[in-house]
Amino acid sequence: MKNLWPLYVMAIPGMLFLIVFKYIPLFGTVIAFKDYSVFKGFLDSPWVGFKHFQSLLHYPDFIRVFGNTLILGLLKIVLVFPIPVLFALMINEIRKSVVKKSVQTALYIPHFLSWVIVSGIVFDLFSINGFFNIILGWFGHEPILAMQDSAFFRPIYVLTSIWRDAGWGTIVYMAAISAIDPQLYESAMIDGASRFRQIRHITFPLLLPTVVVLLLLDIGNFMELGFDQVFNLLTPMTYSVGDILDTYVFRTGIQQAQYSFATAVGIFQSVIGFTLVYTFNKISNKVSDGGLW
Repeated sequence: MKNLWPLYVMAIPGMLFLIVFKYIPLFGTVIAFKDYSVFKGFLDSPWVGFKHFQSLLHYPDFIRVFGNTLILGLLKIVLVFPIPVLFALMINEIRKSVVKKSVQTALYIPHFLSWVIVSGIVFDLFSINGFFNIILGWFGHEPILAMQDSAFFRPIYVLTSIWRDAGWGTIVYMAAISAIDPQLYESAMIDGASRFRQIRHITFPLLLPTVVVLLLLDIGNFMELGFDQVFNLLTPMTYSVGDILDTYVFRTGIQQAQYSFATAVGIFQSVIGFTLVYTFNKISNKVSDGGLW
């Protein structure tokens, strides 16, 4: 214990962060069951039971907003999640250190751009005089205002997610790959295994437990699609396919000061996220004998 005190000291900031920003705010969820008033406070605001949850379920556009959230969440899991795994496997096969570091840096940089900047770039690319319409012009097509067209919103959402965050997501996978015993590769090379066979029979199977854990964590955030990204890419013409629970809460809960309703929606999302994590963790334990717990 005495030898480990530097590690405990290093853990203190992280523990304080969790307590202050994750656990203490949990007490505030009680306002989801009250008609919260900033003048009456937490204790004196009247109890209303499940009134705000019922309001959410009876909201005329609830099916559309909930459906958009599910579709974008599914697209993110199916199309965005595997990309960092592929990037990590490909980067690991680059033998020249300079090229490898250059590729990694090029992939990491977009993550440090805010979604406001990324959205600005995207709006410029797809503007009437943007690069997208210039390419269409080369093939004799009329210009398209893609950001105002609901057919383009979901593909753009997926592509921007990959461009900004896929490179950053490779860090954990690269760390897991670097921990693989080099003797396994040496033995495979002696047996005549090609690079592809080494990936198939050594790298990927040993990387799989890390992939499963990160997939379960992503599933836990299934309903949290990133308010910043969707809000900045959204236009009134794309509300039909891009309006999600987060943007709906911002309009009705925050802008109209309905804090109890906004909290109820947050609890609704958390319950679904926990249910998905619990279900898929059970499946993972049965199928691969590995999971979060």
